[in-house]
Amino acid sequence: MINGVVIKKIAKFTDHRGWLAEAYRNDETDFKPVMTYISETKSGVVRGPHEHQGQSDFFIFIVGQFRLYLWDNRQGADNYRVLETYDVGGDNPCSVIIPPGVVHAYKCLSESGGITINLPDALYAGPGKQAAVDEIRWEVMAASPFIVS
Repeated sequence: MINGVVIKKIAKFTDHRGWLAEAYRNDETDFKPVMTYISETKSGVVRGPHEHQGQSDFFIFIVGQFRLYLWDNRQGADNYRVLETYDVGGDNPCSVIIPPGVVHAYKCLSESGGITINLPDALYAGPGKQAAVDEIRWEVMAASPFIVS
């Protein structure tokens, strides 16, 4: 497993009304999110691969099935640029902390699409959306070493 990546199974508590799941508790991690966004991903669509230089992401995969792709792009890592994949969401609800320098992507495997939630520890484009975006978008580079199939 890539150093610094934390994958936590999410327990769903079900009754006649539906289900409830705790996705984040500040007494279980030192990770501190500063914003939240929710996105829908349509069936077969890939988001990424991209990486951050200073930001960590805290993804929650609970609605829909996804394949998560991770590569440790930090120089000197034992598994430098070795692909790791995980099937998450739906039958395997998980939260995943992805530290800076780890390239990540996910593909929606569900026919009806899926929903992800992200609680990053940095504001997108900084305070007031006035800073550069901390993102290396490998998916738009012709010679990208990070390929999602």
